[in-house]
Amino acid sequence: MATVSPPWSYTLQLPHDPRAPGIARATLRAVLAAHSLTELTPTAELLASELLTNAHLHTPGPYALRILPAEPGRLRVAVWDTDPRVPPGFKEGAPGDVPEKEAEHGRGLPLVRACADAWGVAVLRELGASKGGKLLWAECGEGTD
Repeated sequence: MATVSPPWSYTLQLPHDPRAPGIARATLRAVLAAHSLTELTPTAELLASELLTNAHLHTPGPYALRILPAEPGRLRVAVWDTDPRVPPGFKEGAPGDVPEKEAEHGRGLPLVRACADAWGVAVLRELGASKGGKLLWAECGEGTD
């Protein structure tokens, strides 16, 4: 008799604390290990790290990491934060340019776009139905490290 795995997803609510991105990455590794997806760890951790750090640096409030399967062998990592403004690196049609060599910031979202199989953003404006803000997401799959 075949067994069917129930759908799963995890959401980790994070305070605006400098330790939060590291705690979220540790949680991501634990989730991937529990679901036998450890081969996705390097790429998923990089994607999550960049999205989490962006939320921490550019928004004053709490944020959250969401982890869910996109399809078999694929994973979506998403980060919600309270600011509805879409960062320039995630706007539709944004150039994939990397900042100048001497620039100290601005490489995170171009790195996400380069390493993810798919990426996107959802602006959440309905305050009654959601907490507002935005959700940046990126997907990776087996064989994409």
